[in-house]
Formats: sequence, structure tokens, C-alpha cells
Amino acid sequence: MDGNGRWARKRGLPRSFGHRQGIKALREVVKTCGEIGVKFLTVFTFSTENWQRPENEIKSLMKLLIQGIDEEHDDLLKNNVRVRTVGRLRDLPEAVQNKIKSLAADTRNNTGLTLTLALSYGGRAELIDALKKAFSLWQNGKLDRPPQTEEEFAHLLYDPELPSVDLLIRTGGEKRLSNFLLWQSAYAELFFTETLWPDFRREQLLTAIEDFSRRQRRFGRLNEK
Repeated sequence: MDGNGRWARKRGLPRSFGHRQGIKALREVVKTCGEIGVKFLTVFTFSTENWQRPENEIKSLMKLLIQGIDEEHDDLLKNNVRVRTVGRLRDLPEAVQNKIKSLAADTRNNTGLTLTLALSYGGRAELIDALKKAFSLWQNGKLDRPPQTEEEFAHLLYDPELPSVDLLIRTGGEKRLSNFLLWQSAYAELFFTETLWPDFRREQLLTAIEDFSRRQRRFGRLNEK
């Protein structure tokens, strides 16, 4: 979800205004995904690299995250959305951790869209943490041998239930993954748009999905048609 700061700067507004507008964009994307039958939506909410930003902005983002959860809580329940998280959540302020855990618990039985918030997340960090987990399990006698297959390794990731990415959308004009879901995106179709995230709405989402629907995904196999 890239472009909040640039969106605000173009309008002569503080960056926090862009982040607030970004929540509105996310609300509409979540609603649209639920309506059209998307089962999993993962959003890059705060990266491990974002800790390098100015302290005031980080505090503002954490405060906005808590406010956003409070504001969206009832609608998420009403719309049958299940909320999960991936990342080094232990690095987040305790108040944020508690708010996220509470939301996840309240929505755990919902059966519609699964919305995963990537918080204090980095793709490389996830792989390192998976290796650390494997070593710890082996050290404590809970793992007989290192993982031998991709499936076994995937069970060591932050959320083994999170499926491989079909479509990865990046807004804001940049054309890179920026350390997002590196394992899960191995065969993802990539869609880059100049639209800044605060302006990304239902129309832009459906355009990306329509583009995705026209692609041929072979996963290394020959196209026999």
C-alpha cells in the first residue's frame, strides 16, 4: 500500500493525512474483496524497515493503527472478516499488540475473507525466523531432522495457513517487491500501478483482477493449448 506520504505532500498536507486516507482505501478494498469472493487478502501495513522512519511518524502510525482497529471492529464482524497477523509482533508497542490480539480473537470464527495484516514484517526476517524456529525445535527434541520439503518448511513460517500469493498489487508507481512475502510470492503475478494508495478504490482493484484473469500461469509447465 504505497504512496500515502506522496499523496499528502502533493496536497500540502502532513503525511498523517495520507495515512488516514489510506485507511479509507483499505476499507473499500476489503469490502470489495469480500463481495467478489476473494478468500485471502494480505496487506503490507508496517515493514521491518519502517522502524527507521522518524520517531514521531512511527508513534503517529501506531496511534492510527489502534484507532483504525477500533473504528473498523464492528464492520469487520458484521462483514464476516477474519483478521490475522504476520510479522515480528513482539517489536510493536504493547498497546498495539493487545489491540491486535483482541481483534484477532473476536474475528477468529468468521468464515468470509481472511484479512492478514503484515506488521513489523519483512520477507527475509520471516525466513530467518523460520530457520531459528527449526533450530529451536530440534534443540528441544521436538524436531527429528531439518525440514526436507517446501511443505515442511512452510509450516515454520509466521502463518502456515497463509496460501501462496496469486496476485501481488503494488501501488504508487514503484516496481519492486520491497521484501514482501518473498516465500509466498515465488509464483505470484505482479501488477504495478501509478495510482497512489489513498486513491486506490474498487475500480482500480477490479482492473488489476481483470488483468490477472487474462494471464496464463504455467508454473514451469508447457502450455499445451
